[in-house]
Amino acid sequence: MNVLVYSGPEIIQASLNHILAGLRSTLVPHYTVQSITQQTLTTQPWQKSCALLVLPRTRQRFLSVASKHIKEFVEAGGAYLMLGTGASAASRSGGPAFGSTSIGFGSEAAETPLKFYDNFNNCYITCEEVVNESETKARSIALRTLEGIELNGVYDNESAQFNGFERLKGVSVLAKYVIEDRTAGLAMEVNKGRIALWGPGIEYPLNEEPASSTIANSTKFSPDEIVKFDATRKALITTTLTQLGLQVPQETEKKANISRPLPQFLTSTPAKPTIISQITDAIAAPQAGSQLSSLKDSNDEFYFHSLQESSDLINSARDNSKTPSDPSTWQPKHIIVCKDGALPSSELTPLFDLDLFYKFLSSARNKEVFSNSSDPWGMGEALLYGEAVTSTQTMLDKNPHLLSHLPTPLLSLASYQLAGRGRGSNVWLSPSGCLQFSLLLRVALADFPGSKLVFLQYLFALAVVEACRDETVLGPKAGDKIKLKWPNDIYASVGLGRDDYRKIGGVLVNTSFFGGKVDIVIGCGLNVLNLPPITSLSQLHPSARASLSMERTAAMIMSKFESMWTTFVKERGSFQSFNDLYLARWLHSDQLVTLTTTTPHTAVRIVGITPDYGLLRTIPERSGMPRYSSSAREDDYIDLQPDGNSFDLMANLIKSKS
Repeated sequence: MNVLVYSGPEIIQASLNHILAGLRSTLVPHYTVQSITQQTLTTQPWQKSCALLVLPRTRQRFLSVASKHIKEFVEAGGAYLMLGTGASAASRSGGPAFGSTSIGFGSEAAETPLKFYDNFNNCYITCEEVVNESETKARSIALRTLEGIELNGVYDNESAQFNGFERLKGVSVLAKYVIEDRTAGLAMEVNKGRIALWGPGIEYPLNEEPASSTIANSTKFSPDEIVKFDATRKALITTTLTQLGLQVPQETEKKANISRPLPQFLTSTPAKPTIISQITDAIAAPQAGSQLSSLKDSNDEFYFHSLQESSDLINSARDNSKTPSDPSTWQPKHIIVCKDGALPSSELTPLFDLDLFYKFLSSARNKEVFSNSSDPWGMGEALLYGEAVTSTQTMLDKNPHLLSHLPTPLLSLASYQLAGRGRGSNVWLSPSGCLQFSLLLRVALADFPGSKLVFLQYLFALAVVEACRDETVLGPKAGDKIKLKWPNDIYASVGLGRDDYRKIGGVLVNTSFFGGKVDIVIGCGLNVLNLPPITSLSQLHPSARASLSMERTAAMIMSKFESMWTTFVKERGSFQSFNDLYLARWLHSDQLVTLTTTTPHTAVRIVGITPDYGLLRTIPERSGMPRYSSSAREDDYIDLQPDGNSFDLMANLIKSKS
């Protein structure tokens, strides 16, 4: 799930930067924290994957057009945190709630303030940010928590007012000003959702600007006192997030995080010991692979090491792995070359047993029927593994020399990704328990029409679902809960209704054309062993966690896809052999959706995938007509491109991607 922080033009950059950093240090690995632009907030379907929306403090009035989207999000059950704001509670008639004094925000303001209706208290909650047009009123103030702990040095630019909340039910006061004894921050339920509002700058660390300057200009505190106060400030943020319904990771979970890449192992199945020499010879050409020591490419610089160097290299890297660092310093990338079928010890790869993976892969491949292939080895039999990498996808498709020289197929797999990529501008969160990898393939365009490449995302997602249904992974009963969402997402059923589906995986396909061939990098992320609140395969069956393994799941996906791929290539990219199975595994058969790309909006019913270009085929829903007929004329259909449209499954909307 995402925690989204609004980054529109009204926002004060320092507030944005600090709340992003604070939320990431508090919530990762349970949530991914990223900014959301004004355009995305108002045009894209972000709500269903959002656990919390945050508005930092502003320097001018917040865009009122966005208030509608925030209000709908909260009233549908979302959580909202607003910084640098005041609020008032007023009765439905517009007067004070319960006889209190309302400050009456907004009626004459240039921008209409955000207003919620609270069914429980039968009143309106009106929020309006305190506009911070200058720093002249900045001061250092003291707060007191509900536990009576005093927190000094908090940055405050304006005196935000919270009026009319004293007698409301269900309001949690998070802290009060010490001197004025009035509310500084509060949290409450609003209909199905929750909101938290803070006046003072609770997001600003006390030892950094701008809070450090206001502290220096007022009461003097010792460094130890500032550290103590800042710990209380962080605890208040944690309390706020808990009040909003988020599950904050324990310290043991946070400590498992790795903040910089670790060396990767280039390995092969021991049954084919010459694979690695073939790969290194191809990268080093025209020199021999034994002379390969470094390679500088467009995005990364690679240093190559022997297996004998691995222990010192890995241990040294791990010593620094939890030290925060600038991504610009993550160079070079280190690759340990494991020749002649040799594998590193399990102590060097504690999160992924390479020997076990190759054994599972051999067993899985023996169950599949492969047609003749020109590839010198099977999918997964050549593996580049790293405990922590930037992105398996980026390391392949953003380094053209490496990409074009690597023999195929090659699987790149990581236990952690520090900058994982999803579709469009999305970030794929990869905490412990997530299986993420990229598969490099290559085909000649003379044998494979380029127009059929669109089907690859469907084919690979189908292979993932079929792997999950295998007896060695989940089995068909629990595996039947895994479904496909067009065009490239993998969902799991956690209940009985359509609203009870949760995303557990996704597929990303990048292609590069050169010399009559196309290099294909298929990226995939799949939640396998993740703990709640992240939905994963392990939560779909009572005994699944005991039997599931990353190694077995990865091996089964490779064998299932290789079987499909050989048929797919043999049939020159035709999806006909897989179409019926794909439609049996997806979520959309006969689904009625609203197409917002037309004016006026059109109600359409989904009927399938077009056989030529892999478009989503829909037919307009017309009153008095049968839902769908196989004799429908071609011009009756509305066909949609996967890369041009965004599908909000839960809201039954298809929108144009911006």
